[in-house]
Amino acid sequence: MRIAKAGLAALLTLMAGGSAAAQDADGFQSYLREVAVRARAQGVRQDTIDSVLPTLTYNPRVVELDRQQPGSSSTTTVSRFAPYRIRHVDAARINRGRTAYQAQRGRLAAIEQQTGVPESVMVAIWGHETNYGSYTGDFDLPRSLATLAYEGRRRSLFEPEFIATLKMIDRGVPRERLKGSWAGAFGYPQFLPSIYLRLARDGDGDGVANIWSNPADTLASIANYFVDAGWRPGQPWGFAVEVPAGFDRSILTPRSVSPRCPRVFARHSQWRSLAEWQALGVVASDGRRLDPTIQATLIEPDGPGETAYLLTGNYRVILDYNCSNFYALSVGLLADAVAQ
Repeated sequence: MRIAKAGLAALLTLMAGGSAAAQDADGFQSYLREVAVRARAQGVRQDTIDSVLPTLTYNPRVVELDRQQPGSSSTTTVSRFAPYRIRHVDAARINRGRTAYQAQRGRLAAIEQQTGVPESVMVAIWGHETNYGSYTGDFDLPRSLATLAYEGRRRSLFEPEFIATLKMIDRGVPRERLKGSWAGAFGYPQFLPSIYLRLARDGDGDGVANIWSNPADTLASIANYFVDAGWRPGQPWGFAVEVPAGFDRSILTPRSVSPRCPRVFARHSQWRSLAEWQALGVVASDGRRLDPTIQATLIEPDGPGETAYLLTGNYRVILDYNCSNFYALSVGLLADAVAQ
């Protein structure tokens, strides 16, 4: 009898799962009909809609991956930066970065001259995002983005990105090229479709912004992103500092909460000029001297007594690319290592 009940329970579970999948499939197709109206209103050609939407099916895997993302957890545990740095600013990535840096030196120098974005920072973004193009993702972008938009948890993000993929096809991007991460980022720099439409650039003069396989276009596009985000030429992203024993951190607690990535920015101190930091005894670990009027914040990612950094406004530009302190610190440190 217990075996029979167990078998019945399994059958009911399977039937329930099948029913839910059928509902998702039906709801997904209904949603596509709705979003087609909004895509047409934004100028997407009917030929594109007709060629793409009928090929799409609901992808439960991307919904599962999205629900695993941080944001809903109430935990306040902060992991250590040192292990992250070891994984992401390792010897292999540094060496590959130096090779890419030398191979693209002519193009990089020209882009830096035009934009003010350092050559090493462009290379570090490329290296951090896709290990210099070695892996860019193999999810079908229209399918993934349409599924995530339909699911609804972050529709305000994913529906515009889905419509942007249709606009890319309108612009002549081949449908088969639209592969990337489960969340819609693609190419060497892992741009979202809306970013590609707005900021991708042709770096070699062939009339195409090919960030899937062309380093020149990739680097020019990354630099253009940083210019758009407010990169200030001539300033470092930040640098390691020595914090004196007995330093009173309470006087530097931020007075306001950032509406954007509040947990990221909450780890930064108040802004002070480099002259003020020096007066407080906080000095560069390598003894460097910079414009004393530059404003900077302090972060101690692994707590007092461990490596600390002063961060300029250009660090905030890296955060615009990916709002994570560990990410931005690793990009900056990788850029410094590549340029050595």
